[in-house]
Amino acid sequence: MYNLPMLGRRVAALRIGAAVISLLLAFIVFPAISQANGDADRGKQLFEKRCTGCHSLDRNKEGPRLAGVFGRQAGTAPGFDYSAALKSAHFVWDAERLDRWLTDTDSLVEDNKMDFHVPKADERADIIRYLQLLSSPPKSASNSTK
Repeated sequence: MYNLPMLGRRVAALRIGAAVISLLLAFIVFPAISQANGDADRGKQLFEKRCTGCHSLDRNKEGPRLAGVFGRQAGTAPGFDYSAALKSAHFVWDAERLDRWLTDTDSLVEDNKMDFHVPKADERADIIRYLQLLSSPPKSASNSTK
């Protein structure tokens, strides 16, 4: 009939294989999952090296201020003169959209004013993580004990 120990090993191997395939698919289908683990310290260094020529965290320059960009409606930083395309964009900045933006701005919003990209996925993830942490409200003493 059936060799039960052998059958058990095959079932276990199939389950492990299915779990690995599911995990790989998750990283392909949901790239923001892998970006959530960016290195914010490295992101700060990359931001200062690559982005501060046009952007500041707390004031508008050639590009809009970027502190608080996560959760902000695209094209709405006060006092910045956005392209018509970004003014009419109907989305909120999140990790996935920032990754698309930094990969190729026109893939997200055509006819925008930014002509810059970050070709390396790990560097984009680090910059995005840094900006995400800057956009999070600081933890108060009362919040940290909960």
